[in-house]
Amino acid sequence: MKARCTLEFEERLRASGFSNVAGVDEAGRGPLAGPVVAAAVILPAGFSHPRLNDSKKLSEKTRAGLFAELSEAPDVASAVVEVGPEEIDRLNILRATHEAMRRAVAKLLPEPDHVLIDGLPVRPFPKPQTALVGGDGLSLSIAAASIFAKVTRDRLMLALDAQYPQYAFAQHKGYGTALHLARLQMHGPCPAHRRSFAPVRQLLLPL
Repeated sequence: MKARCTLEFEERLRASGFSNVAGVDEAGRGPLAGPVVAAAVILPAGFSHPRLNDSKKLSEKTRAGLFAELSEAPDVASAVVEVGPEEIDRLNILRATHEAMRRAVAKLLPEPDHVLIDGLPVRPFPKPQTALVGGDGLSLSIAAASIFAKVTRDRLMLALDAQYPQYAFAQHKGYGTALHLARLQMHGPCPAHRRSFAPVRQLLLPL
């Protein structure tokens, strides 16, 4: 039987004494350009939604609608943080992603007392955590965080597309598609590119 996205994990934690349980997820670990974005979200007890799910399983239109709906809900708390290419290059992408998650949790009000993280555990972390592989398809809080992170990052990539139209960021969102690689080869990297990533780094090597 296929697992459903529910508040089961959040409710278990609340029953054991954790009142504010946040879901945390990220978007943008893999691309060659743009920031990595992390979001933290606390949903109210008893929350349900017929369409809320892992952002990767939803259309762009559905994600945008959910983003607006959740952003405007007075009982939904959220925080979103971006870490840009320079910091990604300095830290490496895994550490930059973890740093974005820590900052998102630190920014969240009310302060969470337990965190559900999509994927593997993050060490160190400022709050008690439960890591859930595939959590964005299991936990509604993580699913909501995935929506906030994905929509925010896509909008940041649209802004970069306006700034650097020659790379077609609006189409591939910075991922290493054939189009992006061709434009990268043609124009060389711009300030939005992650210089530590191999396809970009190779273009910077002396001939």
